[in-house]
Amino acid sequence: MRNHHLRRAAAAVAALAAVLALTSCTTDAQRASDNASVAADNFEVNRLIVGINGITDKVLFSVEGRCSITRDGDLTVICKEGPNEYKKHVLGLSQNVTFVSTQLQPIDVDVYRTRIILKPENIVPNFDLSTGVQ
Repeated sequence: MRNHHLRRAAAAVAALAAVLALTSCTTDAQRASDNASVAADNFEVNRLIVGINGITDKVLFSVEGRCSITRDGDLTVICKEGPNEYKKHVLGLSQNVTFVSTQLQPIDVDVYRTRIILKPENIVPNFDLSTGVQ
């Protein structure tokens, strides 16, 4: 019986040490950056995204609003326009074109806790059933 309690205590101490080791590796700046990225991906951050031609210095495009950015070759910007309205913009980037994304207002992020958002509606997919005459 005593061995059982010692093993449980040792497991608890090991788990606590692992959690502390994982959380202590992150600086306050990195935690704030991660939490700000989560906020932006949830359309809580107003941004101004500007594309610039590196040769002519001319502005090629600008997008402003509550936007999430992903970059996979091209720049994909999804902006929330209303409660259930979104616009997706795909902007081509090349060697001569760069972009700048600026956060327009400060946001409140926690540097002591990692922000995790779980959305049950993303677990169960929303699908449309279409049937036809064969």
